[in-house]
Amino acid sequence: MNMKTPLLLLSLLVLAGCGNSTLSQMEMPEQKRAHVVVGDYGRGIDPMIHLYMQDKNVTGMIVAIIQHNGPAEFHSYGVTDEKNRHPINPDTLFALGSLSKGVTAEVTTLLVNEGKLNWTDTLDTLLPADTPLSPDAKNITLLQLVTHTSGLPRQPMDLLTLENLMRYFSTGENFYSELDSNNVLTYLSDFDAPDSHAPQYSNIGYAILGYILQRHAEEPIEALAQREIFAPLHMSNSSYRPERLKSYPYRALGHAGDQPKLIPRGELTPDWHFQHNMTAAASLYSSARDLATYARAHFSPTDQDALNQTFKDVTRTYYYRQKEAANIAWVSDEMNGQKMTYQVGYIGGYSSYIGFDKQNQNAVIVLQNSFNWSNYIGQTILTHLAKQPKTLAAN
Repeated sequence: MNMKTPLLLLSLLVLAGCGNSTLSQMEMPEQKRAHVVVGDYGRGIDPMIHLYMQDKNVTGMIVAIIQHNGPAEFHSYGVTDEKNRHPINPDTLFALGSLSKGVTAEVTTLLVNEGKLNWTDTLDTLLPADTPLSPDAKNITLLQLVTHTSGLPRQPMDLLTLENLMRYFSTGENFYSELDSNNVLTYLSDFDAPDSHAPQYSNIGYAILGYILQRHAEEPIEALAQREIFAPLHMSNSSYRPERLKSYPYRALGHAGDQPKLIPRGELTPDWHFQHNMTAAASLYSSARDLATYARAHFSPTDQDALNQTFKDVTRTYYYRQKEAANIAWVSDEMNGQKMTYQVGYIGGYSSYIGFDKQNQNAVIVLQNSFNWSNYIGQTILTHLAKQPKTLAAN
């Protein structure tokens, strides 16, 4: 490997990473701001959405809005794909990519609150005794995994990852197969922790978390999430195994956007499938209707005490900064006294956003069947909702 390869690998990984807010364009471009209209509830957002879909060649999109804990309002645009042309609706399935991590982390929080795991548990005790661990890897805690503060990188910086990534640019195929296998544990043998524990988004960390949950809970993440979160919230259209859902044949199909670089924008891309550790990190499918219910539960108490405590726990900040403060899986931005807690996800040919403003009891979900780094629509709407008086939302 020549000296230029590590730099090339690093730049390619930054361009093709699988979902976090650092890689997202969260602020609306200056030239687009004249099109922002968020009035009484969500009415008035259509011009902004239509312009975005035209600019990005997006086939299908949906926006769900909750203002001041009022009823969810859904804005549907376009179709699932040009061949099937199923109209997008609140129950259309989308791949959520890294939004999967939020549910996985909340399942982990439930297990901690039940005393089955502890946030101070380290990889030295959580992984099999014969796992090759560097001294720094042994000290990584469960809390550091879920808050992205372990120091583990986003993905491996090796030649195999480079080869898989180069293939992805032209085929759109999954390049995280090594993280899905138990080979992910081998990356811990020579891990050197950084000097700072500032948040550093890590797919490796969440793949290891998936391994830990399977080992200690003795159940796959899909069973845990179904029992602990989806069933209590009556989320009947959400699964880490989407092929089991009745709506799966009518799902929104993924399309090329900003990525993959060598596939023309607007062309179909293959679905990504995981079977093992990366299932917990990136396999979730859901709909705008289910996600609106899920988002609301983070600021409006349910009849489930355990869930209420968990959703309270994940809004706590463990590493403060004005933008992208680290919570459990979620991140938070503070602006003009408003705190917005959110996640973004990218996978295959999809982009997703879910965010809420706990103080004002507002939430926004944006799902699109195109991979675009521009994820400013949800954050823009959520920011503007706080400016609307509660009396308007009640009418």
